[in-house]
Amino acid sequence: MKTFTFDAQVTAALFDATGAVFALGDGAVVFESGERAEAHDGAVLCACVHPSGDGIITGGDDGKVVWSRRGESVVLATAKGQWIDAIDAAPETGLVAFAFGRTLSVIDPADTHFRRDFSHERTVSGVAFDPKGRRIAASTYGGAALWFARIAQQQPTMLKWAGSHTGVAWSPDGAFVVTTMQDNQLHGWRMKDQRNMRMGGYPGKIRNLAFAANGRLLVTPGAQGVVLWPFEGSQGPMGREATEIGYDEASLVNLVAARPSHGRVAAGLNDGRVWVADPAGQGLDRVRADKGAPIVALTFDADARRLAWADEDGQAGIADL
Repeated sequence: MKTFTFDAQVTAALFDATGAVFALGDGAVVFESGERAEAHDGAVLCACVHPSGDGIITGGDDGKVVWSRRGESVVLATAKGQWIDAIDAAPETGLVAFAFGRTLSVIDPADTHFRRDFSHERTVSGVAFDPKGRRIAASTYGGAALWFARIAQQQPTMLKWAGSHTGVAWSPDGAFVVTTMQDNQLHGWRMKDQRNMRMGGYPGKIRNLAFAANGRLLVTPGAQGVVLWPFEGSQGPMGREATEIGYDEASLVNLVAARPSHGRVAAGLNDGRVWVADPAGQGLDRVRADKGAPIVALTFDADARRLAWADEDGQAGIADL
């Protein structure tokens, strides 16, 4: 396992086409090879892999959206006086979506003249492209807004549910939208009829979510083990119960990692440990067995054969699985 020590907290750990990339709270982007790009005048707040797979795109508290590759950083967009709070990219269409304040913006890195800005009544907390890269879900207070990425003048489709929604994701088949919420629960909607799905019972904060096993499972943190929701069939999790793997009453899962096309599941705990297992909890591998600061970044590569993690103290690692 490769290990790293950074002087700033890690905001995100990602894999581009050539290896692991870490985005830092001091505005830097550091590649697995050791190359470093000074991307922002301030902290990196969010990051995603570029649609091409070459490098990563970051949003910072300097109001810039920056594409960093090995040896080069390019500003793609700006939001003067604003923080870039959330970002996502769509390899299928090459588009990038990001949020600042109450605005969702869409840009095309291949066309410097293209930009769409969509306004919301409340702050946008998360953004996610659908599997085809044509629609965007934006989480906000009261639910999620769905926008067509390239249409300038439009009214969004509103998925409504009371409360503060802090992040959003589409199921890999586009049939469901799921949000994380401020009050330790998930909420979902079935797209064909906008039927609500309440998914609660968590003792802690749900900081992220990921789909695994060809979209048949939704993987989440926020409990003493990794929580798995069944998403097979047209009903998704409706009328079905979640299961839990890797239960440890002495700790809480901070973050999870999974890939839709693979079955491996990873957990980063609030005591600094990291483990990987299959969805049945078999073959649990302690990637980082020593306790430390809480895990704040966790991701698989595209084939789920490598795992990158980082903790709150700037300690990070890359493990071959």
